[in-house]
Amino acid sequence: MDSDRLQAFTAVAREGGFTAAARTLGKTQSAISQAVAGLERELGQSLFVREARRVSLTEAGRILLHHAEQAFAELGAAERALAALGELRGGQLRVGSSDTLAYYALPSALSSFRERYPDVELQLVTRPSPATASAVAAREVDVGVVTLPLPPDLEHGDRPIGQALRIVELGPELEVLIVPPDHRLARRKRVGLRALAREPLLLLARGTAGRAAMDAQLARARVEPRVAMEMDSVELLKRLTELGFGVSIVPARSVEREVRSGQLAAVPLSGLQRRSLGLILPARDPIGPAARALAALIEEHAAALAPRGARRLS
Repeated sequence: MDSDRLQAFTAVAREGGFTAAARTLGKTQSAISQAVAGLERELGQSLFVREARRVSLTEAGRILLHHAEQAFAELGAAERALAALGELRGGQLRVGSSDTLAYYALPSALSSFRERYPDVELQLVTRPSPATASAVAAREVDVGVVTLPLPPDLEHGDRPIGQALRIVELGPELEVLIVPPDHRLARRKRVGLRALAREPLLLLARGTAGRAAMDAQLARARVEPRVAMEMDSVELLKRLTELGFGVSIVPARSVEREVRSGQLAAVPLSGLQRRSLGLILPARDPIGPAARALAALIEEHAAALAPRGARRLS
């Protein structure tokens, strides 16, 4: 059913006549009469009982009016919701990131976003960087922050995932070797990967971008690691290292507090592949206004994302 015809019909029903409906809609009486007549032909039923000076609804007209008013109310609600979404006065924003980046890199940008746009509902989805990238490419998540580079074999459909993403490099992601303060490597200015062959290593579980990159780098250095434990949590890696279960490699930003307090020592590693933080969005529009606003804030806060010890340790 044509919406203009329905609008003419509802105006006649509300105003009680064709002349009043034409005046309300700013149209001629003839245009209103033709619209209603066309709707009646389309439906095969009379909608009004036409009398000399007034019209009244038939049973079919009462049924149609009920549903037409509901339809126009829903359309009006949709228009208001879309206007609010465009003005960031509502809606939902799904943000993807790893646990570590969500804890150490995103809070300032998320806090600024919530302060500026309190009516937008923020949802944080924590997954390893490869899974976050796949979720953004599939539009299951609106914006993501990941560790780069992503695994080279990661695909979206039948093409490399990089072709499905818009990637903005935010800054370096420095990784360090962490050891207990009394460990023999704690006072070294720098440690090469070969020195790790004799150490029990505590590493992130397979499937994370960090673990994939570390395995590749150890293989290139011809180091056969003694992997003592694997886990999904950087926080658990730090704690078990502190307790003497082995040594680990973690983002420098994640151990600043423990290094300051003397719980752990952080030692720069030589021979590591350069890694960085990346902001990712779907490669193609449409990208919602809330995602654009958060992306701008993340880039604005990018300088603060760099670990404070990056210059000293690099």
